[in-house]
Amino acid sequence: MAVATELMTALVKTQKGDGFLELREVPVPEPGPGEVLIAVKACGICGTDVHVLHDEFPYWPPVVLGHEFAGEIVALGPDVQYYAVGDRVVGEPHTQHCGHCYLCRTGNVQICPTKRSPGWGIDGAFTKFLKMPEKLLHRIPDGMTYEQAAVVEPTANTVHDIIERAKIEAGDFVVVLGPGPIGLLAGLTARAGGARHIVMVGTPADEAVRLKKARELGFETVINLAKENPVEVVKALTGGIGADLVVECSGAPPAIASTVEYVRKKGRVCAIGLTGKESISFPWDKAATKVIDLIFNMSTSYTSWDRTINLIQTGKIPAGEVVSHKFPLDEWQTAFTELEAQRTLKVLLIP
Repeated sequence: MAVATELMTALVKTQKGDGFLELREVPVPEPGPGEVLIAVKACGICGTDVHVLHDEFPYWPPVVLGHEFAGEIVALGPDVQYYAVGDRVVGEPHTQHCGHCYLCRTGNVQICPTKRSPGWGIDGAFTKFLKMPEKLLHRIPDGMTYEQAAVVEPTANTVHDIIERAKIEAGDFVVVLGPGPIGLLAGLTARAGGARHIVMVGTPADEAVRLKKARELGFETVINLAKENPVEVVKALTGGIGADLVVECSGAPPAIASTVEYVRKKGRVCAIGLTGKESISFPWDKAATKVIDLIFNMSTSYTSWDRTINLIQTGKIPAGEVVSHKFPLDEWQTAFTELEAQRTLKVLLIP
């Protein structure tokens, strides 16, 4: 497929600073050795993309944003062995990990210090074509839509964090703080992992869209913290013991500090949300006297991807339910505005 000299429209962060996001014509990438060229069918807007827009996350401009993609392979670079033109795929955003450091050699390529992922370190998927190394790809089943597949990456985060790292157990009582797309996916993942009861906690700003969706998804207890005290509700529901697992998805400092109030002694706190701050206040001694396990998380593991694809395909995690809006790429400004105003859940851009 001779496309390397062609141009395509892409959503580019053009320079450092708040803003500077625009549609530009950029060259169609040419896959190198071990790489494939993917026609992007759908790509989700992640919180990272919003942070890059506002100069709140590391990035190397000019760079095409977007990493939560699904697409079809349309061309192969030299030495590709395991994939073919026509394969439907998603991909782990761990491009340019070094392969030599102790993290890479212990299977933790997702936190390699030299990793330069699509969407911030190298060109991403808010465009028509994306090149990716075949070693980071995963096939998606024929019965899975591209819209569902575009949510594999954020769902793989919650699967890695809650199932693989926080090790949810059947019968756990779970509290999720922050009912955004990741929080809703965290709740669905906890349900798939065997939680007996899930409490979803949000703020008044979450009421119209996020908490409404939480109720539609059937979570047992959904709380607007302005209307009732969620800590007291959790204690009442657990006989005063507290939650086995608290999943913090909001990144809000008061919510992070409150995790210690919800969790039982010898319970677990799974940290997913980022604050964007250098430090925050946290009740360290209270956490210590409760002997809690505090599990920090970043990105995804190889194993979480196939696990997630299977859980979505079988309906055990109906991740597509968190997609609320789809916009063509040229309506990116509306998409970002609606997302930041919390009038949407997961938003997809369609090239």
